[in-house]
Amino acid sequence: MASYNRVILVGNLTRDPELRYIPSGTAVSEIGLAVNDRVKKGDQWVDETTFVDVTLWARTAEVANEYLSKGSSVLIEGRLKLDSWEKDGQKRSKLRVVADKMQMLGGRSGGGSGGGGGGGGASRGGGYSQQSGGDEYSAPASYSQGGASAPPPEDDIPF
Repeated sequence: MASYNRVILVGNLTRDPELRYIPSGTAVSEIGLAVNDRVKKGDQWVDETTFVDVTLWARTAEVANEYLSKGSSVLIEGRLKLDSWEKDGQKRSKLRVVADKMQMLGGRSGGGSGGGGGGGGASRGGGYSQQSGGDEYSAPASYSQGGASAPPPEDDIPF
């Protein structure tokens, strides 16, 4: 039987990343992510928030610790993992996301870092990936120019 375990989430950090190193020297960071969904209840729309724990590894964990803080917007791509343990004679379990890729969204928030437009282009153009060894990768040129771009011509749409 085939199976497929992929998750893509966009949300805001609920707390600052918690960076630590395992005995082998590999960095690991735990973040909390709040993901909102709008649902209609009766005749009005309400936001429902889901809180998800995410684990980042290696260079991705270090980048998150350096550049992200509570409230930061981020896109996470990864897989679901079920952790099970026993505490005080009771079996417990928790579903979490192990991230393969992380993309920082939006500009830099906070104090007096130089210039308002500087952070937006950098965060839009690069991300960090476990699969590529933590190296930065760039979005297509049309997205990394720091502004909105026209959609691709219809001939370039693959469907």
